[in-house]
Amino acid sequence: MFKINEIYPTILGESLYTGYPFIIVRFTGCPLRCSWCDTQYAYYEGNDYSLAGVMDEIAKFKYFNVLLTGGEPLAQNNLEKLIDQLLHKKYQIVVETSGALPVSGLAEKVHLVMDYKLPSSGMENKMMLKQNLNYLKTSDEIKFPVADKKDFNRAIEIIEESKLLDKVKIAVSPVMGKIDFSALAELILSSKMNIRLNLQIHKIIWPEISRGR
Repeated sequence: MFKINEIYPTILGESLYTGYPFIIVRFTGCPLRCSWCDTQYAYYEGNDYSLAGVMDEIAKFKYFNVLLTGGEPLAQNNLEKLIDQLLHKKYQIVVETSGALPVSGLAEKVHLVMDYKLPSSGMENKMMLKQNLNYLKTSDEIKFPVADKKDFNRAIEIIEESKLLDKVKIAVSPVMGKIDFSALAELILSSKMNIRLNLQIHKIIWPEISRGR
């Protein structure tokens, strides 16, 4: 069984797949409590689904791109069984994970978007960057949610210390309501680094809708 908060179709708002139609599968539960979390409703709210039930819900929407997110998808038991079923049906799979759990079992099967939680989150001490870097592919992404200049400077330290630009794709994402898009863009330009500004365009397209988009 899987504990799932919501399943719905949308235009994907972030990652290298931004702008494409995707089916979102949002799992319930997360081991972290980031100070600026925008999906707190997924901490506890959700319903139980069988593997067949999840596959039936996904099939209703007729798209073949699926994002597994949360909450924290890697905290689910038997997630690999769901991924194997999706792969068998020829779905393109993206998994968003917090960076606080091992990715070793999934890295070769999916496109991974792994966060690194910076100081403003209050969760930086939970990150497993060194362990997980052994499994990330060069096509995978590490995303740094940035709330302020201190966060950005810390992200640059991590990128340089771990030589991340040689290993994965790098994005920085503004925490909505904490830092202006333009301010973060200027910080990226001043860094002289080949890192991507990751805007959550679903929040721009549907600014009044906090869930289900």
